Amino acid sequence: MRLYGKEWSRRELEARVGRIEQLGGVERFARAEGPEAGAQAIRVRTGSGLSYWVTPDKGMDISLAEMHGVPVSWSSGNGEPHPSYYDQRGFEWLRSASGGLLMTCGLSQVGAPGEDGEGAYGLHGRVHHIPARQVSSWTDWEGDDYVMKLRGVVDETSIFGTSLRLTRTIVSRLGHNCITIADTVSNNGFRSAPHMMLYHFNFGFPLMAEDTVVELPKGTSFSRDAGMELGRINDWQAPDCSHKEQVYYHEPADGIERLSARIVSPSFPARGAEASRASGLAVELEWDASSLPRLVQWRMPGAGEHVLGLEPSNCWTGGRSTERERGTLRMLEPGDAIDYRLELRFQS
Repeated sequence: MRLYGKEWSRRELEARVGRIEQLGGVERFARAEGPEAGAQAIRVRTGSGLSYWVTPDKGMDISLAEMHGVPVSWSSGNGEPHPSYYDQRGFEWLRSASGGLLMTCGLSQVGAPGEDGEGAYGLHGRVHHIPARQVSSWTDWEGDDYVMKLRGVVDETSIFGTSLRLTRTIVSRLGHNCITIADTVSNNGFRSAPHMMLYHFNFGFPLMAEDTVVELPKGTSFSRDAGMELGRINDWQAPDCSHKEQVYYHEPADGIERLSARIVSPSFPARGAEASRASGLAVELEWDASSLPRLVQWRMPGAGEHVLGLEPSNCWTGGRSTERERGTLRMLEPGDAIDYRLELRFQS
């Protein structure tokens, strides 16, 4: 493996440390105060700059992510409340959403709240606030590669309702600044179930600065709301307290199997917060077009809510009723499953 600018074998590294966790690995924590009290957290360190926290109690999502101790993700003013604070009615999701690098939206509803034949549903669905079962962490050598894996199972169920299961595996490797998310969503019930899925990745300061450039997949772009211009989908700006959220929809061009979007920040202090000069950082998000054929961009350079959302999805954000009316609502038949695979790479 390559670490600290050199190639190493397993035995060469093991000879230089008491335990490999000196260099990187997985640690588990329990939070002790405030709305976070009692919530579990798992920290992953890759040894080459990238570290991030996984929250098993909130759908196995990812909260704070850093490169060399400098944040790349955006953190909500809510903090990371225990899921017991969640209220699924209307827009109440906004009171307990954590922000962080990833908030999963789904499994049967994404976007605006509403009501249909399945019943009432709130903003962005329930999965971000469902604690995982069968949570495990595993680290081991594969040849000269040290692999770190986390796994959890999240069940979205209701008596007389749907029974959807998300099985998530998160993988990183020592010496690699990369996160792989491998998900399977299955319908464990005995009738067809609506399935909406959106990966709400959130990027913040100092990655998002006035010189940051956003590169989107080739295709067609349009705004969600009437009167909203497309002029600034590829750049960023200083905080503006009067700014209102902008949501753009991107339909990638046909024939592309793997889609990607990049954020390039020339001024990011990738060698540490007190670096004498910026060395820059590029973040690339890649995913399968077959399972996630759409991309939602949430542009919110406000004051406090200073965040860019890049959101691969199988739907737009009008909510379940809107998708059903358009004939675009994804349905999972009893016993069926769908796989998702996304990779997030950090290159300094």
